Amino acid sequence: MYTREQLAKYPFFAEIFRSGDATNVIDSLTGLVSRKYITEFIQDLIRREIPFSLALIDLDNFKFINDTYGHKTGDGVLAGFSADLERYLADYGVAGRFGGDEFLFVNLRDLAYDDIKNFFIKLYSNFNVLRKNIMLEDCEPFITGTIGCAVYPKDAQDYTSLFALVDKTLYRGKTKGRNCYIIYVEEKHKNITMQALVGRSIYTIFHELSTRFDSRSALSAKLKAMLDILTGDMRITDLYYVGQDACFRSVSTGASLGPVTDLEQLIKEDLYTTNEIRNIEAGSPSMYALCRERAFETVLIIRIGIQDETFGYLVCAEPKTLRIWQDDEYAILFFVARMLAVYMQASGEKL
Repeated sequence: MYTREQLAKYPFFAEIFRSGDATNVIDSLTGLVSRKYITEFIQDLIRREIPFSLALIDLDNFKFINDTYGHKTGDGVLAGFSADLERYLADYGVAGRFGGDEFLFVNLRDLAYDDIKNFFIKLYSNFNVLRKNIMLEDCEPFITGTIGCAVYPKDAQDYTSLFALVDKTLYRGKTKGRNCYIIYVEEKHKNITMQALVGRSIYTIFHELSTRFDSRSALSAKLKAMLDILTGDMRITDLYYVGQDACFRSVSTGASLGPVTDLEQLIKEDLYTTNEIRNIEAGSPSMYALCRERAFETVLIIRIGIQDETFGYLVCAEPKTLRIWQDDEYAILFFVARMLAVYMQASGEKL
């Protein structure tokens, strides 16, 4: 938790403490600066024309932690993460809770791209702040986060414009799979719109997928017709499937990448995901061998089936080890798998 002494070295907070109106400066749960005062601190730095980099952190899949372990554990994660962030930032600047599982922090030391990059590399490394387990009484949840960052006055000259860039780069990180940081670079990010980053509604995606599915007659053609929607909205390089011939095939080319004969031993439910392929080895040695050979590091597998009848599997496999699959992506792939299963059951056609 920040102390008065820590914050009083900044003129903005020193003036607040002198005025005696410091009741809500600190967020009671996290011990960081509260939303009102971290945003006012940033605006004060801009008024004083003091350069800084601004970052917004969103903890990945925090809702899952809350829903799985309960709000007490969720609060413990927020408090533990905040303590780590405060400690790491000690020589750089100030952090505040922006709301829920989002945090703002000001870095007064690093302004050049390479310096900011090194700051984030260390933040994500060696169990400093992110990509680490938070040790709680009854569990040790693994915490990752996505960060967007921009610099005053290089990238923007007022708070509203600066925050818009930070928010945009944060969303860019989310679309790249989360668990990463994005530093604003005008040449790369200027023309990216928030509408494009936020993405399309699930209804729109499902409607387009079903329309494409119905527009083709053969099973392989149905899959291929949906591919550009899936690669665009799920941001995958290709989609793969394992049919009843136990071959792992690319939807885009139809080519077999090799045999996968034991997925049923790995997939106990309709969905399986991991971003560490060594987790696959014991359950499916053939899938593990294929992933190693093709340098796949993260996989999402959905069973194509109805009740106890299994027709095959859809597989997303990517070389990016740190990708965090999202609920919407599970839903999209499950929808495709269920359309395939219903069609295969009715037609008798096989993958």
